[in-house]
Amino acid sequence: IRQSNKSRKSECYVMDKGNKMKNLRINNRFTAELPADPDLTNEVRQVKNTLFSYVNPVKPSNPKLIHASEEVVDLVGISKDEIHSEEFLNIFSGKEILPESKPYAMCYAGHQFGNWAGQLGDGRAINLTEVENNNQFYTLQLKGAGKTPYSRTADGLAVLRSSIREYLCAEAMYHLGVPTTRSLSLVLSGDQVLRDVLYNGNPAYEKGAIVCRVAPSFIRFGSFEMLTARNELKNLKQFVEYTIQHYFPEIKGEPKEQYLQFFQKVADTTREMILHWQRVGFVHGVMNTDNMSVHGITIDYGPYGWLENYDPDWTPNTTDRQNRRYRFGNQPQVAQWNLFQLANALYPLINEAAPLEKILDSFIIEFDSEYKEMFLSKLGLFTSSEADDKIIKGLEEILQLSETDMTIFFRNLSKIKKDDSVEQAFEKVEYAFYIPEEIKGNVLDAWQKWFAVYLKRLNSELLSDEERILKMNQVNPKYVLRNYMAQLAIDAADKEDYSLVDELFQLLKNPYDEQPEFEKWFAKRPDWARTKVGCSMLSCSS
Repeated sequence: IRQSNKSRKSECYVMDKGNKMKNLRINNRFTAELPADPDLTNEVRQVKNTLFSYVNPVKPSNPKLIHASEEVVDLVGISKDEIHSEEFLNIFSGKEILPESKPYAMCYAGHQFGNWAGQLGDGRAINLTEVENNNQFYTLQLKGAGKTPYSRTADGLAVLRSSIREYLCAEAMYHLGVPTTRSLSLVLSGDQVLRDVLYNGNPAYEKGAIVCRVAPSFIRFGSFEMLTARNELKNLKQFVEYTIQHYFPEIKGEPKEQYLQFFQKVADTTREMILHWQRVGFVHGVMNTDNMSVHGITIDYGPYGWLENYDPDWTPNTTDRQNRRYRFGNQPQVAQWNLFQLANALYPLINEAAPLEKILDSFIIEFDSEYKEMFLSKLGLFTSSEADDKIIKGLEEILQLSETDMTIFFRNLSKIKKDDSVEQAFEKVEYAFYIPEEIKGNVLDAWQKWFAVYLKRLNSELLSDEERILKMNQVNPKYVLRNYMAQLAIDAADKEDYSLVDELFQLLKNPYDEQPEFEKWFAKRPDWARTKVGCSMLSCSS
């Protein structure tokens, strides 16, 4: 099926039967319907009056497939028996271009760490194409595939360590029930990439790699910020209407009403995403507006991390070490701040502040209400009580009196039964303490008082212990991708041993199941990982 570019309609192609990926349905809606950069040179520059630039991936010297997700391969319309074909390797390493596709890098701007950064764009990401499968559309994007006009002073490449972290984390998040991009493939490029891991003046060569990631689109808050900042209001209107038409077809009404509905949808899905982050203890690390998706999905896995010990002030990003803007406890507020920037970008189309402000004001109010409900579900409390606020606040405070593993604490909390004594209940969560000898005196007294209140509240619940355990274990994961786990897989992969990449990939497909064969991963962060590079804090270097 083909439609002319002149009609500004999307182009759709079914792959030629001679090609092994014969079922892949190419659809170039983004490039067919939106303004393109007329300059085809791949030189770093300011790109104006456009949404994207055509650019081809750099050809890797000796690509090698490390891993591929059969689920995601099937999702986009590729048969599983094609995974180990030469065509698959060549296409998802960037060595070959899919017939009838037009790879491109998106132009966008954004606020970084609260400051306006101007033009940013896809500096190390290249969109291969859009595909259609089972009436759903997906964008296939290579991260680490080479320089684009938006690479600034960088080379557009990525290294193996960051690629493993992104590949594993996106799939882990999906199976945790967190809205996210997906990972299709992880490929070694065969080339060396120079990186300064800690930005301390000690660069070194590392193995290069490419991840193919998948999303409905990679449209960001910063995409709209850029157009408004440059006063490209015609393009702004066209882009917002394009986004609504293709990704929010349920939105109807007059144009201004549609724009407000669009902003409300983005706010709602963003709130849901952040709620899931807080539920599982995930810290994004770089919540810049250019890293925020209009689909309310987690994108751009850089220096992320999961809370080991419960600490609302923790951030995994070395760049954010001083101000901790993107710390765990501040993620809801940052999301609201980012939405405020999106509201400013949409304002020229609406010309009324009040309806936008109403949506922004309700964001935290609704988040707080939903957060309380979520937190109570983690505690196994599914009815309301006047004591609930005290229980939640009390627990958040005592979890910080001594290092307490968040994941282990909440998972083991489900083992408590209604007829347990305070002492018995406490014993069932003791394994979560990193320094058990600190749990004495006032700290122990605080825990015992909290458990006394909690047990009394637990006995007011109508669910049986067995029913409650099942529900608690559906919201409290047993396994998450702790930084030390990812680092172990990275260290092994550096030695060409990819077995841990696959083991963690399989483990994290069922994070809420007991999986006794993987019990070794239900463990606190080991002491050696407390300060090890890649296990405590990370830089944006990739």
